[in-house]
Amino acid sequence: MFYYVLKFTISALLIVAISEISKRYSLTAGILASLPIVSVLAMIWLYIDTSSIEKVAQLSFSIFWMVLPSLSLFIVLPVLLKNKVPFYPALTISALVMVLLYYLMIVILKRLGMIA
Repeated sequence: MFYYVLKFTISALLIVAISEISKRYSLTAGILASLPIVSVLAMIWLYIDTSSIEKVAQLSFSIFWMVLPSLSLFIVLPVLLKNKVPFYPALTISALVMVLLYYLMIVILKRLGMIA
């Protein structure tokens, strides 16, 4: 149980720290948020839990391919906001575009035989 609380606490602290830093220093917060901290933590937790380098390698491979469609959120959202779309609708539209691109990426990777 302590292990789960530790994982939760570390992950939550990172999110809170980035959101607080962004209030004053958006570039610094952007750099921290763009670091693959969550991915690295997930790989560490997975390795500790399973001792499987194969599972870590698979996770790393999946993260790489799924980062590509996730970048769409960071392109679509500012464009919508600059075009005076209110925040929540802009965020919703951006998230829907991202989900669609996730789906397309999965379809492409399956057709190429890169995932099961």
